[in-house]
Amino acid sequence: MSDPSEHIVIVGAGAAGLMAARELARAGSKVTILEARQRCGGRIHPLPASEFGYAADGGAEFVHGEAPVTRALLREAGLSLQEMEGEQWRFDGTKLTRERDDPHEAELQAKLADLKDDLTVADFLRRHFAGDNYAPLRHSIERMVEGYDAADPERASTLALRAEWMDGGHAPQARIEGGYGAMIDVMTADCRRHGVTIRLGSVVSAIAEEGGAVIVRCAGGDVHACDRMILTVPLPLLREIALPAGARAKLAAVDDIGFGNVIKILLRFARPWWRERKEDLADMTFLLSDEAIPVWWTRYPDQHPVLTGWFGGPRTAELESLDPQALIDAGLGSLAAIFGLPRDHIARELVASAASNWAHDPFARGAYSWATPRTRAAQAILARGDGLVLFSGEALYRGRDTGTVEAALASGLETANMILRGQ
Repeated sequence: MSDPSEHIVIVGAGAAGLMAARELARAGSKVTILEARQRCGGRIHPLPASEFGYAADGGAEFVHGEAPVTRALLREAGLSLQEMEGEQWRFDGTKLTRERDDPHEAELQAKLADLKDDLTVADFLRRHFAGDNYAPLRHSIERMVEGYDAADPERASTLALRAEWMDGGHAPQARIEGGYGAMIDVMTADCRRHGVTIRLGSVVSAIAEEGGAVIVRCAGGDVHACDRMILTVPLPLLREIALPAGARAKLAAVDDIGFGNVIKILLRFARPWWRERKEDLADMTFLLSDEAIPVWWTRYPDQHPVLTGWFGGPRTAELESLDPQALIDAGLGSLAAIFGLPRDHIARELVASAASNWAHDPFARGAYSWATPRTRAAQAILARGDGLVLFSGEALYRGRDTGTVEAALASGLETANMILRGQ
């Protein structure tokens, strides 16, 4: 067992950091969280309910799949889930139609089931689905990998995505009543109730090991000493922190874990004009297209007149120079093209809006990780319990058929348990 008198510092008050802190503090450890932002939650970013009519999420929004750690946490907190319902639609450049299964779906499932050795998605498609007749299937898969997984098909692992594909997109998805922010609020309060010190606005710049202790230095001059520490920051930020030799030696493994970007746009309207435009869209959830902002979803079955735009993966670099207002304008333009309406007609209905390009966030530099064929080996290196500085976070759990927040919570829990076992 670990020494209960140990002082553990955790860098990052996102889902992984809060989960690790909560478990360690409950077991009696002294825990301090250093968080660069002026809020907890990290890439979970609540938006004002007063602006959108409900507790909106500017970052993570859905609970994907079974998510056992997330669902157990929500039950404990007394928070409810609303399972997703409704139909998926697509715009092919000329008309709106319900999304239908590809005629080659059975062949795709067979090839995936037979796959033994991992290879990139792009190589998988070139090897098994190269003909012109497979072009729609390739396009659909590439769009999903880039958009949904924020990944590069030339690097993304086919085996890591296989369960998602073989499910055919029918894994349960849900939203938390009150949004992910409600979960973060409960975790933060629980941490504080068990004695965790949370220091906001603490940007960690350097970590050193001196005389069997860890010294953590923050921008601005604050210094914290502890017995062990857990780094839960997003992958791009790890190289910006000076680390002791043992921890630094593990960073080469980061190159074998993909990390992608997401642009997210929320538009609240005076009324659900898209349902009036086409009566069949009354139960629409997702809408796919090849417009500048290619993916949209509604709040169905809730009736809030909000459309959320999503653009993920390498191609988000095409909009790199756009500020939030320009992204909102791009979203309105995409909707105008999809629904065949004048942009000004849609803009007049706009009541509230928000846009985030997560690559521009200085404490994220992107949205979330994804698996390459070499990721499992890299995760094993980073997750090792040797040394006084430990790594944790969603990047260490991705590729295990989990959503991003579930991966973060599971990794934080695993790291805390490793410490409590005395490893």
